Amino acid sequence: MPHRQGLPRDAIGCLPNTLEEWIAADNPVRVIDAFVDSLNLGALGFTRVIPADTGCPAYPASCLIKLYLYGYTNGLRASRKLERETQRNIEVMWLLGGLTPDHHTIADFRKEQPAALRAICQQFTQFCKDLELFGGELVAVDGSQFAAVNSRQRNFTIDSVKKRLGYLAAALARYSKELDEHRRRVLSLPSERVADLKTKLEQLGQRRERYQTIQAQLEANKTSQISLTDPDARSMPTGNATMIAYNVQIAVDDKHHLIVAEAVTNEVTDKHQLFPTARAAQETLGVESLEVVADGGYYDGEQVQRCAAHGLTVYVPKPRTSANHKQGLFTKDHFAYDAEQDVYRCPAGQELTYRFSTVEDGRPMRYYAAAVCRTCSLKPRCTRNQGNRRLTRWEYEAISDAMAKRIRDQPERVKLRKQLAEHPFGTFKRGFGFGYFLLKGLVKVAAEVSLMVFAYNFKRAVNILGVLKLLAALREHVSDLLFSARWRLSNLLAMFLNDVQTLFTEFSHSLAKG
Repeated sequence: MPHRQGLPRDAIGCLPNTLEEWIAADNPVRVIDAFVDSLNLGALGFTRVIPADTGCPAYPASCLIKLYLYGYTNGLRASRKLERETQRNIEVMWLLGGLTPDHHTIADFRKEQPAALRAICQQFTQFCKDLELFGGELVAVDGSQFAAVNSRQRNFTIDSVKKRLGYLAAALARYSKELDEHRRRVLSLPSERVADLKTKLEQLGQRRERYQTIQAQLEANKTSQISLTDPDARSMPTGNATMIAYNVQIAVDDKHHLIVAEAVTNEVTDKHQLFPTARAAQETLGVESLEVVADGGYYDGEQVQRCAAHGLTVYVPKPRTSANHKQGLFTKDHFAYDAEQDVYRCPAGQELTYRFSTVEDGRPMRYYAAAVCRTCSLKPRCTRNQGNRRLTRWEYEAISDAMAKRIRDQPERVKLRKQLAEHPFGTFKRGFGFGYFLLKGLVKVAAEVSLMVFAYNFKRAVNILGVLKLLAALREHVSDLLFSARWRLSNLLAMFLNDVQTLFTEFSHSLAKG
């Protein structure tokens, strides 16, 4: 049985006459086209919306927006790759109407309009909310590091600069000593070696000046590290290694695992990211109360207290960081607090009463201590101090205690975090291949993250509703906007006519009196 045979390359075929015939009615590219066409790009902050009267005609903003949304949705984001797609991809040709912008135009558009591109993602998130794709009851917050455009060799900390300056000082002393001994005729060096030593001393001196400049910048800015290629990037721990990266935060809704809110920071840990991310999700969903789950890296009493003050019910397990726990001694968890009597009870049944108050790192703290620790048989298992065991209690620690009780009563809530928040990051890095950034700076990197979030939410929305339902919803959405615009215009016209009539009546009365 012979293999299947293809057509001869010089054969005359009957291809479709128009690009429209190549694109099926349920092709997702139609949703991107309809979505961008439904937006008021000028109100979102895009330039090139209205063409200039003079000069070479520019590519419309809608064309480049559609190209980027299509590219990120299909794992393509490099400007040169997108340029190639405009020349060979039928879907892109249909989407752009045959326009073929070059890679410089494509790259500059993303670099120059980061805030407007973020607004595109927010508009699609709002569209998903209008379609009731968000549950609005529970979200999972998580963070992950994405590599920045900055190598480890171009990142410096105070310690690393001191270490390098020490190495340079030793090398300079060694080469200077060798050259000095040659000059004093202690050593007899060939001319090539002397020339080599002078070159090395000059190069090492230049490197020392460079590191001294970096050291001065670190001390002047009072920062722990500095990156030369991307000043906003930071060295962050990732497992057993470190990488120069940004910390990307997301909040994922429980209903369809769609991303509600996203943010980018260069803070090394997640400790201060719980409230900002959860609050952004709450505002997007438009709800007064919301449950939030996160891992132990987000545990911070002040963040939990701020969440509680805004109607956010948080589930964050407290990490075991006590030195007593590592040594097998009683930790604070072994002591029961009695709120009515304001005392702690230790495992031996003794009371630790309030002694004094103080402020530590801006937080009001209360100190509690027992009076019988010296004679207690459990003291070797309780404390290493010679005196009595002491405990501290934060002013808002009752909120943390209530959260710990919720976690004990509903441990399944905490387990939901992995199911909700880790999958999007896996899709970004493995599915789309977006484990690193192409742009530099927090503002531009945030635009890249928004485009990633759009791609993720777009694919999930297509899988949930299908292309035809999304297109119908977009047409209805546009109709509502047009109706709303006409309604507002008619109201303004009626108000204007009413004001004119009032002025005319007053003018007539004044003439009659005059």
